[in-house]
Amino acid sequence: MSKRPTIKDIAQVLNISTSTVSRALTDHWDVNPETRKAVLDVAEQLNYNPNPRSLSLRNGQSHIIGVVMPEFVNSYFAEILIGMQRVLFAKGYSILIAQSNESAEIEEKNLKLFERNMVDGIMISMAKDSSNTAYYEHLIKKEVPVVFFNRVPEDMSIPKVIVDDRTWAFKATEHLIQQGCRRIAHFAGSDNLSVSRERKLGYISALKKYGLKVDESLIIETGVLMEAGQNAAMKLLKMEQLPDGLFAVTDPVAIGAMKGLMKNGVRIPQDIAVIGFTESPYATIIEPNLSSVRQPTFDIGSTSARLLLNQLSEIKPASQTIILDASLIIRESSLCKEYRKPVKD
Repeated sequence: MSKRPTIKDIAQVLNISTSTVSRALTDHWDVNPETRKAVLDVAEQLNYNPNPRSLSLRNGQSHIIGVVMPEFVNSYFAEILIGMQRVLFAKGYSILIAQSNESAEIEEKNLKLFERNMVDGIMISMAKDSSNTAYYEHLIKKEVPVVFFNRVPEDMSIPKVIVDDRTWAFKATEHLIQQGCRRIAHFAGSDNLSVSRERKLGYISALKKYGLKVDESLIIETGVLMEAGQNAAMKLLKMEQLPDGLFAVTDPVAIGAMKGLMKNGVRIPQDIAVIGFTESPYATIIEPNLSSVRQPTFDIGSTSARLLLNQLSEIKPASQTIILDASLIIRESSLCKEYRKPVKD
């Protein structure tokens, strides 16, 4: 195995000091342009690649941002990442991505890895069972720039980017009510997550506004993935009286529920009208097409990245929370009005 070229090798070829080579490679102001060009030419000839950790030690910056995502099973987090990349790449930053796989333990390991490798900042969306508040506080105490997005700790003063989940869950449920649904189920996410709690509260608020009973047996905690929706659908099928509407915490859960219900002869939307939350690409693939709340995924990513850059520029809003808007996309899965007789309130 050949020896990796070093700064010393470049210095020996040019008969100059290693400190001059180092300053030339980092584009230091006091290096003669001809010397800088000679150093870069020799570095290219020798196939010299600087050690990123060494550079970060010398410069105080790695120009790398760590991002922790809960999962990449659906496109939601990948779309957020595109928004982050657009902003950060334009400013000369690279992204180091880690997946917690919905595990608090793996999430903490990822954060420690980022800290050891001296990333310039961290953006994180919490795992569903995250219990790492103490470690978040440790990072803040060490003045590591951190931004939370989508899934955030509610009790911490730290920059966050979220969607108005409660309002749009209300509107999704309200849409079902306006379609004539009166017995509406909710497939909820983990109560440990703020997004799940907010969406459940929006669902409950809509029922109360329209004078409908909040039936706890119709609120089923499922998780956030498609398989969870299929499993929860089996619970509905065992009920003596089926619901006539379903609001699911995510599109994958809604799609899983639709598959499970239709496999067992339940018609969508004639028997049960369904609406999701997230606006997954699969929403227009499944038949009937799924109604959903469309979140501004690109904006979530780009806004999170700008908040982090603000901290790196010493613009440090200690507790700034940015709440983004969403929109309701209505498709066939929830349009049950034409199939049903009017229900008297």
